[in-house]
Amino acid sequence: MLDIGTLFSNTESGLQMLVQSVRRASAILRELSHGGPRLGVTELADRIGVAKPTVHALLRTLEAEGLVAQDSETGKYRLGPGLLQLGNAYLDTHELRTRSLTWADSLAKRSGEAVWVAVLTGDHVLVVHHAFRPEGSLQIHEVGASIPWSTCALGKAIVAFGPAADRDRLLAGELPVLTGTSITDPAELAAQLDQVATTGYGVEDQESTLGDAGIAAPVFDRSAEVVGAIGVVGPVERVLADPARQELAVMVRETARMLSRDLGAARTPARRGA
Repeated sequence: MLDIGTLFSNTESGLQMLVQSVRRASAILRELSHGGPRLGVTELADRIGVAKPTVHALLRTLEAEGLVAQDSETGKYRLGPGLLQLGNAYLDTHELRTRSLTWADSLAKRSGEAVWVAVLTGDHVLVVHHAFRPEGSLQIHEVGASIPWSTCALGKAIVAFGPAADRDRLLAGELPVLTGTSITDPAELAAQLDQVATTGYGVEDQESTLGDAGIAAPVFDRSAEVVGAIGVVGPVERVLADPARQELAVMVRETARMLSRDLGAARTPARRGA
């Protein structure tokens, strides 16, 4: 006779093992993305706290799916081409990105600066679109860049208009130092967020990269929730010098408002959770 209790227990146990395997595979991919160009089985096992045979089995599975690749000379592993396909699919299906293409290009032409569109992922912002500044100097494509939220105007714009619980959690978390002007005092950063909520835009002054500055405004969707931010990025002497600073702030806020309407937002809401 079938023991329903045993069957349920076995099902639960199998599900837990599956979830654990997925988490471990995700941890391997994160380590390969942050820990260097190539890592060996022993290094990965030490970093994620899992036995070497388990890591080796997971790597073989990930390799078969094209998510990691093994160097034939060193035997170490790196991220595989399959991730690029997944990343491109994410960008192609991301509504904020697809809706922002025209608005970002227009803002870049009007401002003469590069324009970034970003979303918040954990305690970082992820750049999902980058419109180059119009002039033809060498520029690096920044789509896919991950930046600590506290060191960029995009992150401040999103957090200032997001739920109060998220704001409190992020302020209580790690505030990385990327340059000498990165803000590490939660009280100072909280005051900046209050200012962002009042003015409608955030400012970065060489906090992630020396010599660069940014101005960004939040973008909302049809549910009036903040879903990301759009902003200009460029040399500090151009972006933050008056009267250019005020002119750029107006352009950025107008563009964010129009992009929000394109996403279905009726108006730009006040900061959520206030």
